[in-house]
Amino acid sequence: MKIFEKYLVIINIIGFLMYLINMWLYSHTKEGQVDKFLTILSLAGASPGILLAIVLFDKKAHKGTMMSRVFVISVFIIQIILFLMWKGYMNDKITLALWEPFLKHRILLIYFGIINFITFIVFAIDKVNAQEHRSRIKIVTLLGLSFIGGSIGALLAIYLLHHKTKKDYFTVGIPIIMIMQVIVLFYLLNAKFF
Repeated sequence: MKIFEKYLVIINIIGFLMYLINMWLYSHTKEGQVDKFLTILSLAGASPGILLAIVLFDKKAHKGTMMSRVFVISVFIIQIILFLMWKGYMNDKITLALWEPFLKHRILLIYFGIINFITFIVFAIDKVNAQEHRSRIKIVTLLGLSFIGGSIGALLAIYLLHHKTKKDYFTVGIPIIMIMQVIVLFYLLNAKFF
């Protein structure tokens, strides 16, 4: 095993165990969480281990861990793209024309238009429901819509409707999701197999 592969195995084991410790701290203390350390571990390459711990042991999402989930999933996808680029699954000629797939495949443009419109409307409905003290739309639904392409609609709704502006998993999480989406689009535009 090469040194980089050993590093990845070790850092992911540490990330997995630290997430389990973080879960225990959330259930037994008020201020003992290690979310910042998990963020650093995720950036250092432990996002697969942390994500595995989430999938196996912490399936139920709650507000306390929502930001770390958004961050870890986005970083995980970015790291997969970086790994594929490092392994050489890129065209020799790199292009930055991110609008090109939308011009070639109008269905993508239609999809992104519709999903962003729907996301904006769902955020607006949640805002009205909050003002009228009615049943709210789940955070996972709002973030999920953003994740599948509605991040522009979500960001517009957050700032135009002044909704969810104090929740870091939206004000920070949505821009992180947008960065991840741009990196995925860049990679797909320049990948050898597309």
